[in-house]
Amino acid sequence: MNPLRQLAEFGQSVWVDNLQRSYITKGTLKKFIEEDGLKGLTSNPTIFQKAVSGSDDYQDLFDAAKGKGINGNDLYEQLAVRDVQGAADILKTVYDATKGQDGYASLEVSPRLALDTHGTLEEARRLWKTLARPNVMIKVPGTVPGVPAFEQLTSEGINVNVTLLFSQERYKEIAEAYVSGLEKLAASGGDVSRVASVASFFVSRIDAIVDKELEKKLKAGATPEQQKAMEGLSGKVAIANAKLAYRTFKEVFGSARWKALAAKGAKVQRVLWASTSTKSPKLRDVLYVEELIGRDTVNTMPPATIDAFRDHGKVRPSLEEDLPAAEATMRQLEAAGISMKTVTDELATDGIRLFSESFDQLLSAVGEKLKKT
Repeated sequence: MNPLRQLAEFGQSVWVDNLQRSYITKGTLKKFIEEDGLKGLTSNPTIFQKAVSGSDDYQDLFDAAKGKGINGNDLYEQLAVRDVQGAADILKTVYDATKGQDGYASLEVSPRLALDTHGTLEEARRLWKTLARPNVMIKVPGTVPGVPAFEQLTSEGINVNVTLLFSQERYKEIAEAYVSGLEKLAASGGDVSRVASVASFFVSRIDAIVDKELEKKLKAGATPEQQKAMEGLSGKVAIANAKLAYRTFKEVFGSARWKALAAKGAKVQRVLWASTSTKSPKLRDVLYVEELIGRDTVNTMPPATIDAFRDHGKVRPSLEEDLPAAEATMRQLEAAGISMKTVTDELATDGIRLFSESFDQLLSAVGEKLKKT
């Protein structure tokens, strides 16, 4: 059996972390759904930037915009909205079959609004109205200003994919904000059963930065005991961090507060594992899929990881295995002089910067193509 399809037996959904026009026009997305059991799709500014710069899939929009005074930002939004609507329409069969559990396509608010609660709210509401599909999610960053924005949007019945989560502490804030948002929606007479959300918890970037820090410390000089402890941490911290975040998920969604909402038909906010392609050639290319398999989770994979897991992925209920070892890994990290808070704060800041840079490059690429049309 296709290992990708087997993941469903353990309560995990496969989404693809990619979107370009050809996915819709050439049947790529439909093929993923039919052959691999794909159940959703995520996008971000980097993905759109590559799609626009690397193809002529959007030439019809550029031709239509010629001489009409449309700027790059507006044209980008047109192409992004069209692609996400097209993906959502193809995924509607999944949405219907799973009664709204799956079948979602995501579109991100501008990364420039990552530290602006009010701006995030306004843009998320506008995109939600523009997309006009029940099976879309608006991506909102899990920054400090993003938490209240997410809670408010949830209370308004808007589906949100909270992105750029790295720390267990911020994840807990987001999970509790979801519960609070649904409680407000229920209190106002809204239907909590119509709301869906995922919390995108990033994985591989943790190991990428931690392993660099470990290398620095080893080069700076360490005792043989310290060396052994640090070498044993390489490639282990991201999975340990994710497992402990999932433990928090079970606590929040096993609480009495949650059970009261579940009785009204509320859906849990699933944990979505993001950044699941390995960044180091030393690691197994499907490591961040194989080690994070569990109920009420999603793994959004880039196409290369989907291909790799289809080819040689091994499936087992791994997510709750050996939690004491995960705790020990985090203690060893602190003992090695590496602060997990510093690591996750840096990654969150870098994530905003990288998405903002991609967004600027995207708008530049759109603007250049518009000039040349």
